[in-house]
Amino acid sequence: MSYRAPVRDMLFAMKELAGIDAIAQLPGFEEAGIDTAAAVLEECARFNEGVLAPLNWEGDRNPSFFKDGQVTTTPGFKDAFKQFTAGGWQGLQHPADFGGQGLPKLIGAACIEMVNSANLSFALCPLLTDGAIEALLTAGTDEQKAIFIPKMIEGAWTGTMNLTEPQAGSDLSLVRTRAEPQPDGSYKLFGTKIYITYGEHDMADNIVHLVLARVVGAPEGVKGISLFICPKFMQNPDGTQGTRNDVHCVSIEHKLGIKASPTAVLQYGDHGGAVASLIGQENRGLEYMFIMMNAARFAVGVQGIALAERAYQKAVQYARDRVQSRPVDGSLPAAGAIIHHPDVRRMLMTMRAHTEACRALALVAAAAYDAAHAHPDAEARKQNQAFYEFMVPLVKGLSTEMSLEVASLGVQVHGGMGFVEETGAAQYLRDAKILTIYEGTTAIQANDLVGRKTARDGGAVARAIAGQVEATEGVLRGRPSAACQTMAKRLAAGRRAFLDVVDFIAGQGRANPNAIYAGSVPYLMLAGTVLAGWQMARSLVAAEDALAAGQDIEFMAAKIATARFYGDHILNKATGLRDSIVEGADAVTALSLESF
Repeated sequence: MSYRAPVRDMLFAMKELAGIDAIAQLPGFEEAGIDTAAAVLEECARFNEGVLAPLNWEGDRNPSFFKDGQVTTTPGFKDAFKQFTAGGWQGLQHPADFGGQGLPKLIGAACIEMVNSANLSFALCPLLTDGAIEALLTAGTDEQKAIFIPKMIEGAWTGTMNLTEPQAGSDLSLVRTRAEPQPDGSYKLFGTKIYITYGEHDMADNIVHLVLARVVGAPEGVKGISLFICPKFMQNPDGTQGTRNDVHCVSIEHKLGIKASPTAVLQYGDHGGAVASLIGQENRGLEYMFIMMNAARFAVGVQGIALAERAYQKAVQYARDRVQSRPVDGSLPAAGAIIHHPDVRRMLMTMRAHTEACRALALVAAAAYDAAHAHPDAEARKQNQAFYEFMVPLVKGLSTEMSLEVASLGVQVHGGMGFVEETGAAQYLRDAKILTIYEGTTAIQANDLVGRKTARDGGAVARAIAGQVEATEGVLRGRPSAACQTMAKRLAAGRRAFLDVVDFIAGQGRANPNAIYAGSVPYLMLAGTVLAGWQMARSLVAAEDALAAGQDIEFMAAKIATARFYGDHILNKATGLRDSIVEGADAVTALSLESF
């Protein structure tokens, strides 16, 4: 089935919820208003619908493969990557000084969703390159920036993130890759890195590895980790490609999904040491790597939205085409398309509402990121930064978990045909599973939300956001429609549940850490559900106003119906989550370890 980018819904969220008009008032973004966004998104849609989407199923059937130390990507990927970078998509939100277009993250996030909807396996290469660029922009020297960033933006080189080792998964204090200082100021790396996305491929001339390693004599634990640039090929002084560096792919993984994306095992230093240069200062590597990780975590959340959108579109098409059974209300004289059946419509509405709500949440977060970096007022920057940081684990955790649910519902809509690979629905479910795992599992996002984002400040940021939610409740109550009145009730109940958990975390953090971390993932899901519901409530108000003005009647009516469904079928789950966290913590640890 062909993919159609949801440009209209993206533009609605950008204008009515994320406030793109306000973003266009910020220094450096003056040309990035709604008209620019519409033009960019339409062009991005054409590229992804026409070039990347047709390669998605091919990548699943004919994935990248490893032979004689080389990785060959899926047929068509190499040419598609050339078109992608020639079109300027890699540099969309990076500085013009290095060859980028300097557009806000708000526009970039919508475009990133399209790339991932069209072809998730392909999209991972530019995603990691974006993270490498962000890390160098923040911590690299002027020379490092000048050498590496333009090449990555133009697509001649790509970037990777090298954290994980066989003995060091999420616990990076166990990193053992060794960095030996050299007389000329460079370093040589020795060690093994695993799960390196696009660690080896044939789509670009060079690969820039950003590697966590421990300098000889450094302190143990995370305080002794440094970050290095280690290119696959060295560069000559005149800028031409030099000798092959001592970093080699020794295998790639055989995975459940995202099969076209090569996940490499990289070996450093088998032939004398891989030459690398230090980024920033020694022993501050984890600090710098978190720049990449935060960028990647947000982007993976957008991947969840993207995959859910693709699964939803496929399910709708199948439900329109598949004839099976007469409708229960007798509206047709004989068997009709399954989209007439109430339970199929319930599944489709669940898929649609989840996707639209998470998209709105991500775009609102992206706008906060832009304001946090470009707003002229220091206090506004600080508030927006706090809001964005609170949103990142929600965007990542909620959006990826919901993508699994949506993709599973997509298979269910297809019935038995969904379990057959040739229909394509199963690919989305297989691809979705990794999203809840890489760049930090859902539990890691939840622990971050509990520890760094809630307990550390006693819940101050969480309560401030709840205050904004409450203001929206007031707007809803002031409107006559039954949809707004019901949404006000649902949102208020969700907000109270959210605040009860915030109080529980703030009060129990030191005295009973097991209790609050037992409910960390439910807390993430509760917070995400409520704050995504807040965006759906705001969209309900905006759509009612537009409908009253006679604007885009069919689209606005659909927005109202989707928001109403979210309130009645998804947002109302918040109170149950609250009860399991606040009242059910003891049940999590009640069973003895021996009884498992």
